[in-house]
Amino acid sequence: MNGKTTVSPKKVKATMESNLKGPSLLLNRELSWIEFNRRVLEEAEDPETPALEKLKFISIFSSNLDEFFQVRVGALARLVQAGVIDPDQSGMLPKQQIDAIAGKARIYVAQQYQCLQDKVLPLLKQAGIEIHAVDSLDKKETHKLNAYFESQVFPILTPLAVDAGHPFPFLGNLRLNLMVMFKESPTNMDAQPYAFVEVPSVLQRLIRIMDEKGKKEHHFVLLEDLVRSSIGSLFPGMKITNCVPFRVTRNQDYDLHEDSVLDLLKSVEAELKDRSNKIAVRLEVKEGIPKKMLQILCKHLEMDETNVYHIPGPLNLCGLLPLYDLPVSPIHLDEPFNPRIPKRLAGKSDIFSVIREGDVLIHHPYDSFAVVVDFINSAAEDPDVLAIKQTLYRIDRDSPIVEALCRAAENGKQVTAVVEIKARFDEEKNIDFAHQMVKSGINPVYGFVKWKIHCKATLVVRREGKQLRRYVHLSTGNYNSLTAQIYTDVGLMTADPGIGNDVSSLFNVITGFNSWTGSDMLKPENIESRFKKIFLAPVNIQDRVIALIEREIKKSSPKKPGRIIAKMNALIDERTIRTLYRASQAGVRIDLIVRGICCLRPGIPGVSDNIRVRSILDRFLEHSRIYYFHNGGEPEIYSGSADWMPRNFKKRAEILYPIQDQALKTRIIDEILMTYLTDNVKARMMQPDGSYQRVRRDPNDKSVRSQSTLIAIARKGGVKSPPYSQLVRQIGKKKGKKK
Repeated sequence: MNGKTTVSPKKVKATMESNLKGPSLLLNRELSWIEFNRRVLEEAEDPETPALEKLKFISIFSSNLDEFFQVRVGALARLVQAGVIDPDQSGMLPKQQIDAIAGKARIYVAQQYQCLQDKVLPLLKQAGIEIHAVDSLDKKETHKLNAYFESQVFPILTPLAVDAGHPFPFLGNLRLNLMVMFKESPTNMDAQPYAFVEVPSVLQRLIRIMDEKGKKEHHFVLLEDLVRSSIGSLFPGMKITNCVPFRVTRNQDYDLHEDSVLDLLKSVEAELKDRSNKIAVRLEVKEGIPKKMLQILCKHLEMDETNVYHIPGPLNLCGLLPLYDLPVSPIHLDEPFNPRIPKRLAGKSDIFSVIREGDVLIHHPYDSFAVVVDFINSAAEDPDVLAIKQTLYRIDRDSPIVEALCRAAENGKQVTAVVEIKARFDEEKNIDFAHQMVKSGINPVYGFVKWKIHCKATLVVRREGKQLRRYVHLSTGNYNSLTAQIYTDVGLMTADPGIGNDVSSLFNVITGFNSWTGSDMLKPENIESRFKKIFLAPVNIQDRVIALIEREIKKSSPKKPGRIIAKMNALIDERTIRTLYRASQAGVRIDLIVRGICCLRPGIPGVSDNIRVRSILDRFLEHSRIYYFHNGGEPEIYSGSADWMPRNFKKRAEILYPIQDQALKTRIIDEILMTYLTDNVKARMMQPDGSYQRVRRDPNDKSVRSQSTLIAIARKGGVKSPPYSQLVRQIGKKKGKKK
C-alpha cells in the first residue's frame, strides 16, 4: 500500500453533482430581466448612438418596464396578496423580489431621465426637434393653442369630481391622468375636494406649435401640459390649488383554469374586461407632488409608497416615439438598410420549384420577409394547392399574411389558422382577426386552455401529378411584417418529407387534441412515434435538450472537448442550467448568446469555468434561437420557437426543428454564430454576480459589430429590392390579380 486513498469515479461524480445543488448557483429571473433593461438604456447612453436612435431606446426601456410591471410584478403582487411564501429557484420570496425590483427600477428610471435631459433632448434640439412648456410660448402661439384646445380637446374631456355623490373612479391601466385639488370648503373643513381628468389617448400627445405661416417645424407641446394649462375651464367657479399628472400600472396577469373554461374565446374576452383582479402595482407621479395628493392616491389604490415612482420629467416616454418618424437629417438615425432577396428566390416565379431543389434558410431582417409573404400568396393563388395550415401568434394590423389566407379560403382552399388569442397584450387584436377569418371561410382554432400555441409553422399541401407534396415554413419569429423588419429571426423553407410529416402531425395535435378526453394523445411514447425529426413541447423538448447536453458530456475528452453554442432570448430552466454546469465540469466548452434573462452564473471556479455568456443589443432585437451541438465532429443544429425556460418547455406548444442541409449548417456556423461570438462592439459579457461588462478590445483589434457585419453579408449575397413595405404590398396585389 502506498498510503494514497483511491476515490471511485462514481463518488467523484456524486460529489460534483452535490456541489451543484442549492439556490446560490441560480440568479433571480426578475432581477436578471432588470439588468437586461439596463442594457437597453445603455444603448441610449452610448455616445455612438444617433439622436433619434437614443430616443428609440429610451422609449423601449419605458415600454419594457410597463410590460414587466403589468405581468411579472403583477403576478408577484397576486402571490403576496394570496399569502404565498414559497421561494423561487434562487431562494427569494415574492415580497423580497418586489422590494428588490423596486430598488433596482428606481435607480434605472432615474438614470433614464438623466439620459433624457442631459443627452437626448439636447441632441434632438440640434436636429431641430423641441418640446416646449405651454407657459413658455409667446402670445400668438398661446392663442392658437388655446383655440385648438377649445375646438379639438375640450369636447372630449370628462372631469370626475370625488365627493359624497361621486365615488373614487376606477383609474385605468397606463392611462395618463391629472389630479386636480381645490381650495378646502369653508363649510366642511374635514374634506379635501379633488377631481380627476383623464388625458385622452385618442388624441395625439405631441401637438405641433404653429407660427404665422401655419407651421413651426418640429416644435411641440405635450397634450397633458395643454390640458393642465386650461384646466380651469373644466371647473368654472372653483379655486384650483394644484394639478398634477400621474399614471397607474395594474396587474394584467391572468390564469385560465381548464376545468372551468368551456369556451376559450369567450373566457379570454371576459378576462380582459374583468377589473376585479387588476390590482395597482405601480404609481408614477410628477416629481414634487404634494404629500396630501399622494396620500389620497395611495389610500384609494391600496398601495404603499414603496411602489410610487417620482418622475422628474414627462410621464410615459413611449409617447415621444412619434418624433422618431420626423423628416430630419440622416445623421440622426442609423444608416438605412433595405432587406435583400436571397439569390435563389430572386426573380423566380415558382417558389415551390425552388424549395423542391433544396432547403432555403432565411435570416431576417437581413433577408426580406417579403419572401415569406410571397410563399403564402403563391399558395393562396396556386390552383394545385389544396390546403394551408398556419399558426398565428402576434400579427400586425393590416397583415398581408391574413389577407393571403382570406383570399385562399375565398379561392376554395381548405385553410386552418391557429390563432393564439392568449398572446399577451395582443388578445383583443387576435380575437378581431379570428372573427374576420370566419367571415372569409377560414377555420380558426384558438389553441389550448393550459398552453399557448407559440410555435411558428406553415404547412402547404399541393397536388403534383398523382401525389400530394407538403411544403413547410418554420421560423423563430412571428408572421408579422412589421417586427420582421426589426427582429433577427431564422426561418426554414423545406419540402423534406420527414419534416412535412411531422408538421402535419403537429397541426393534427393542435386541432385534434381534446383536453377532456385526449390525455393519451400527448403521452411521450405517442409523440415519439409520430414525430421523427421535430421536438415538441410540452412533451419532449426539455428531455431532448437535456439528452443533447448529456451526449456532449459523454463524447467530451481533454483532447477533444465537447462544444455547445446556444443562442436564445432567455435561459431560466433550473434542470437545464444544472446540466450545463455538469457539462462545464466535464470540460465541454459552452458559449451562450442570451439576449435577456439568464439565471445561470458563468465563470464560477469548479462549476462553470467553461461557460461564457454574452448579450448583444443593437439596432435590431435579437430574437432568433439557434442550438449547436458538436456531437464528436458531426454537428447537429436545431432552431425553433423555444427558449430554455419552464414556460416554453411545459406551458407552450413549441417546436425545435433540425437544420439538415450541410450548406445551411455551414452558413449558420460561419456566418451567424461565429459573427456573434466575435462581436467586440455591442457584446456584453456576463459576470458571475449577474452583472455585465462590455467586451474589451485592444486598440489594435479589428472592431466587429455583428449586426453591421450581417448587413454587409446580406448586401453582398442578396439581390437588391424595392423598399420593404412597398415590396410586401406589391406581392399581394400581383398575386391577387391571378384570380
